[in-house]
Formats: sequence, C-alpha cells, structure tokens
Amino acid sequence: MHPRVLEVTERLVERSRATRERYLAMIHAAAAEGPQRGKLQCANFAHGVAACDGSDKQRLRLMDSVNVAIVTAYNDMLSAHQPYEHYPEQIKRALREIGSVGQVAGGVPAMCDGVTQGEPGMELALASREVIALSTAVALSHNMFDAALYLGICDKIVPGLLMGALRFGHLPAVFVPSGPMVSGLSNKEKADVRQRYAEGKASRDELLESEMKAYHGVGTCTFYGTANTNQMLMEVMGLHLPGSSFVNPDTLMRDLLTEEAARRVTRLSKQGGQFLPLGEIVDERVVVNSVVALHATGGSTNHTLHLPAIAQAAGIQLTWQDMADLSEVVPTLTKVYPNGKADINHFQAAGGVAFLVRELLDAGLLHEDVNTVVGRGLRHYAQEPFLDEGRLVWRDGPTKSLDESILRPATQPFSAEGGLRVMVGNLGRGVMKVSAVAPEHQVVEAPARVFHDQQALADAFKAGELEHDLVAVMRFQGPRSNGMPELHKMTPYLGVLQDRGFKVALVTDGRMSGASGKIPAAIHVCPEAIDGGPLARVRDGDVIRVDGQAGTLEVLVDAAELAARELASAPQGEGVGCGRELFAFMRSAFSTAEQGASAFTASLEALK
Repeated sequence: MHPRVLEVTERLVERSRATRERYLAMIHAAAAEGPQRGKLQCANFAHGVAACDGSDKQRLRLMDSVNVAIVTAYNDMLSAHQPYEHYPEQIKRALREIGSVGQVAGGVPAMCDGVTQGEPGMELALASREVIALSTAVALSHNMFDAALYLGICDKIVPGLLMGALRFGHLPAVFVPSGPMVSGLSNKEKADVRQRYAEGKASRDELLESEMKAYHGVGTCTFYGTANTNQMLMEVMGLHLPGSSFVNPDTLMRDLLTEEAARRVTRLSKQGGQFLPLGEIVDERVVVNSVVALHATGGSTNHTLHLPAIAQAAGIQLTWQDMADLSEVVPTLTKVYPNGKADINHFQAAGGVAFLVRELLDAGLLHEDVNTVVGRGLRHYAQEPFLDEGRLVWRDGPTKSLDESILRPATQPFSAEGGLRVMVGNLGRGVMKVSAVAPEHQVVEAPARVFHDQQALADAFKAGELEHDLVAVMRFQGPRSNGMPELHKMTPYLGVLQDRGFKVALVTDGRMSGASGKIPAAIHVCPEAIDGGPLARVRDGDVIRVDGQAGTLEVLVDAAELAARELASAPQGEGVGCGRELFAFMRSAFSTAEQGASAFTASLEALK
C-alpha cells in the first residue's frame, strides 16, 4: 500500500474511534434481535402484509424467508430514474423465484439539478439530500425487513439514500443503478452552443435543439457530473454489483444485473447464510477508497460535501485535509467531460471501472481487503459482466486501456496528482477542481467584482462591464444562506471572458458541482458570508489571488483594514416562494461545507 494512503487511513481510524465504536454497537444490537417482523404484535404484522398476495403473506409468516425492502427514487421526469418504473415488479419476480419477498418500503424525492439550474427550486437541491435520508429512514422504520435494495442514481439521491441506509446499517444492502443514456450530441458541442448563445451568436432555437440532442433519452446524463460520479463511487465502495454502473437502460444485461442484485442481497441476509450488514461494509478503508477513486477520475466536487456527510452517518470523521492529502499522491487516470471530450459511455468502452480498479489496486492506492456485496476483496471489481448464451457471468476486465486519450494506466497518468485542491487563505477554506482547468488558467490575480446573485453577473456581462481581468465573487450562496444552489448559470459568461484573453476566476461560498468547467473556481468557501466569513468583507476592486497550484486563496488587503470593514448584509426578501420557506429550519441547522453541509451534523456529533 502507498504510505500516504495508509497514513490517512490510520489517522481516520484514530479520529473516528469513539463514534465508529458507538455506531457499530448500535447496528450490532439491532442485528442481534433477528427478523423484526417475527417480534411484531399480530395487528402490526397484519397491517404490514395486508396488501400482499396469499403466497407472499405465507412466506412472510415464515422467518426463514427474506423480506427485502425496496426504497425507490423513481419518477418519470428524471431521465436517469424513469427506468426504475418497472424495477419493483422485476425485483419481486426474481425474489419469488427463490422463495423470498420484496416490498416497496417507500419512495424518496428525486429532483433534477439540470431542470432547476438557475431557478428558485435549485435552492432546495442540497436540502433534498437530507429529506431523502429522512425518507429512507421512514421507509425502513416499519421493522419488517431483512435486507434492502436502494434504487437511485443522481446528484443528491444516492448520498441521501446511503446516509439513511447507514442509520439502518444492520440491514444488508445493495444499490441498484439504471445506467447512462446512450451518447447523443457531444458535451463539447453542447458547451460551445451555450457559450455562443451567451455571446448572442446563437439563437434560442439553436440552443434548445442542441440541449435536446444532448439530453435525448432515458438514463443518466452522459457527462461525468455528480450522478455518474455517484455510480462510480458506489461500485468502488463495493455497494453495486461489479461492472453494473454504466450499462445502458433497456438492455438484457441491465435486466439481468437488476435480477442478480435482488438475489445477491438475500444471500447477505441472516437467512441466506452470508450475513453482511451495510454498516460493516462502509468502514474507514472503504471511505478512503472512495476518496482515491474520486481523485483518480476527477469526479464531482459535490462529493467534498457528500463524502464527509456519508462517512459521518457511519460514525467516521472524514475531513477535507484527508481528501487533500490523498489528492497529492493519487494520479488522474481519466479524461471525461468536463475534464475531457469523452462521455461516460466512451469511458466504459475504454475499460471502465474494472480497468480503473485494477490499476489503482496494483499501484497500492486502494485497500483490497475490504467487504463488498459480492464477497471479501475489492479485486472482484476488476471483473465485468458478460452474457454467455443469455446467462450473466463475470470475467476479468481489460488489462489494457482501449483508448488512452480517455483512460490511462497508473504508470502513464494524465497528471501525477488528483483532481482536487483544498484552497486556504485569508478568505477562508474552499476547494477547486483543478483537473478541469488548464494549467495556464489555474493562477489568477485580479480585481474583485462582487455579486449576490447570478443574474447580476449576467446583466453586468451583457452591459460590457466585465471586459477585463477579474475575480468574480459570488457570496451569500452557502448552505445556511440560501441552501447552496449550484451556480452554473454564469459559467458561459465567464468562459467567454476567458476565451477573449482575460484572466478570470470565481470565488464563492456556493457550489459548482460535477459540471465544474474550465474556469478556476474556489467554491464551498467557509465560513460562508452569512456567518460573517471573510467574503462578507470583500469590496469591488480588492485584488484577489486564486492560486490553484499552490492551493491559496487570498485577498491582498491589509489584515487590519480587512478586519475593520463592516460586514456586507445578506440580500433581503430571499428564501420565499417555490417552497423555499418550508426549508428555513433546515438551512439554519446546516453545518459548514467542510462538515458536509448537513443538518444532521450536530445530532450525530452528540454520539461522540
């Protein structure tokens, strides 16, 4: 093992010792009680099976039958989740064939950041992760289940499902993907049309045609944003079946993988004889593996929020510094849009997760001796599924990349380090996705222009006020201020300015996420402005240095002068409409971005 990986793992174990021990004690106590439905009072049990058919009712009366909870994020507005419409019946059939039962225990909300981008509804996005975790807990609270299948794909849905599932970590679990849409218009062509539209060189009809050719069918969007990063992480964490993340929907392979996931989770139950609860899979080594895989693929910056929150749900105290220290030694092995021109289907064809896992294992960067849903050892995930006369089998994945412009061996990486940088300075702490930014654009020193919303920046661009080097400061966008929406509406405008030869950067206490592009962006800055963070003291014209190579974030103002400045006031009258007022209590409870921007931080820290 690489000494840095061992060092980070050891300190994570030590830091988490008290909370992890209490977490394991909690799930072991729950597991020791056996199948809960056998201890329910008769009326309670009758309620739980009232809607089942006769054969399922009889099976559920027998404690040697496995009852599998199905927690689904199905809706038919999200292209990635639309395929889940028929999964419950498919899963139930597969379970009945082996004498088990499946019940849809509950649904969780699933919103699309692509639809809400730049709209008021985007301010609910991060909060939806907490709602999903709560909804998962409600679904499992009936104590009728021996195992669980989780159906989710996109941005906040998988993290929310996993956070909720971990609080029921005594249950075996398998996460079930639905796969990416087939490739349409390339992501680069789509981005080019967006930028031309921002410059007034493309019509709205041209823009709409471009977008609809890019997002054209069922499945996950094909760029390497948060949704596809979720899928890669679930696989590397051993929570998917090997090779199942990036198989397209509506294919025989996809159907067979779903059915096998149903059978697999029953084997992990007590009745199945290979009892392995979720909470014993997600340990400190698996958390470290997830961070390594995130860096190696240049994955979504949203996971600097999600991974600490997920880890904490398992009693593990992950920090940005842990992530940054790993980034220094993990090479970047992939180039998938927005870090390159290829899409996720091209990545899969080049060798996919199987090749990636093999390379990282052989380089000593992943812990191999971990639990997974298919058995002990991460080497299982260097295999991929195939069809053998209509039968699902696994065999070793490719030993060589089929396209080294997309996926490379660890001995010939795109970069010697990972795609993430922790930014530190007198403006606070944040992160930058440097893997998406060309080296010549990673350092910017320029006057600040301060904004409190994206439309103000768009208006300033259209008025010709931004035709110079600048650092755009977008503040009052943090979790406690307005729920931390993604801020991609301004990306085309900043991209145009960079293309015109200006030095441009962004500094914000908000999010940019997995679609973070070519502009150097110091994001998730905390303390956030609404809590009196240094961003609230920045003024137009202050010179700011954003150094993505050194990891520094500085406003070049005398310390005494900066401290003496009055704090800027947050915009008034925001947070009302589109249901935002219902989430005010949650915004006030959010922790800092570095702590996962979670409403659960305080309650889980109380377990120390």
